[in-house]
Amino acid sequence: MNPSPTQHNTVRLGLRANWRQFTLLVLVNVFVGGMVGIERSVLPLVAEREFGVVSATATMAFLLGFGVVKALANLFAGAAGDRFGRKPILVAGWLFGLPVPVLIALAPSWNWVVFANVLLGVNQGLCWSATVIMKVDLVGTERRGLAMGLNEAAGYLAVSGAALAAGYVAAAHALRPHPFYLGFAFAVAGLVVSVWLVRETHAHARRESELVPAPGGLSFAEVFARTSWKDRALLAASQAGLVNNLNDALAWGLFPLYFAAAGLSLEQIAVLAAVYPAVWGLAQLATGALSDRLGRKWLIAGGMWVQAGGILVVLAGDRMGSWVSGAVLLGLGTAMVYPVLLAVIGDVAHPSWRASAVGVYRLWRDSGYTAGALIAGIVADLIGVRWAIAAVAGLTLASGVVVAGLMYETLPERSAVPRV
Repeated sequence: MNPSPTQHNTVRLGLRANWRQFTLLVLVNVFVGGMVGIERSVLPLVAEREFGVVSATATMAFLLGFGVVKALANLFAGAAGDRFGRKPILVAGWLFGLPVPVLIALAPSWNWVVFANVLLGVNQGLCWSATVIMKVDLVGTERRGLAMGLNEAAGYLAVSGAALAAGYVAAAHALRPHPFYLGFAFAVAGLVVSVWLVRETHAHARRESELVPAPGGLSFAEVFARTSWKDRALLAASQAGLVNNLNDALAWGLFPLYFAAAGLSLEQIAVLAAVYPAVWGLAQLATGALSDRLGRKWLIAGGMWVQAGGILVVLAGDRMGSWVSGAVLLGLGTAMVYPVLLAVIGDVAHPSWRASAVGVYRLWRDSGYTAGALIAGIVADLIGVRWAIAAVAGLTLASGVVVAGLMYETLPERSAVPRV
């Protein structure tokens, strides 16, 4: 039901005015991140040690399904969020997430795990997209970078904590089922908070639409074209997001096997799996807000180059200290990129089609999981894991060059280039 004019005029935009709902959405994103974090230190080892999967491509099959479905769920969440509201999308995402930890804990074959990650892709696509859109709705045009930094920091600190906890639980008990009890707790808590405490934010977007003197009302096809290739900043952001998640797929799917082959214990692998998203999460508290002051473009380009450097440090390393250093650099570079890319979408997209634009961007970004699973898996099987790591580093370096050459500055007070 659309709000009445009276209700509409009482809607207030801004982080301070909406801090209670904003905080609840940050909490929800903690649960979203926790769901996926559990897998980061244990799932590739489950494939190898419990199901006897030896091919890198087959091991990373769980990321193929996850990436495709999450990308499509992002697209659906954006379009449906503009049409039906944000909260129903968030709640639906948690309903898809509930069976995931149960399926993985009880899976009799690797195919069950792959299917569970298809459901996880729906959960992550719907829930994370909804929380992003709702936070952007609440804050309006001010402090958008800070808002995205807080959102992504909460999610990826939860990824880190869950990865570390799952690794230590697995070392103390077994790879299954014990670590996945955490996942079920996250799913139940996320569903309860989303149903009973989170409020719809669509009216905030409508209110902002009245305040922003820019043309709106684009069709979905027009939004897709503008976000994917017509607007230079959105094109640069979409390809950077794709490559960012391509190298995240490498860290998720191959790094645990790479470290295990080097003789590291499960506890050590858990630490390395946690360091990267921990730095990523913490640093976003600064980088999102920093982009509100300094601009978006060069943080993104520089972040891609720092990520490439981190991957190369992991490749060149031969002991725990050097691998921790590489993970820190990878996390820092990702923090320079991740919330700022979302801020770019918020800068350029009109509030009337912003949710759809976020969905299109996240479609391309999370296609990186599929691309990463294919590229890293196939290259690793053909010529070795080290070559797969090097290939991903090269692609990440090139992506930063694309941003530097193609993107215009989108921070409103700094932008002087037509958005075409």
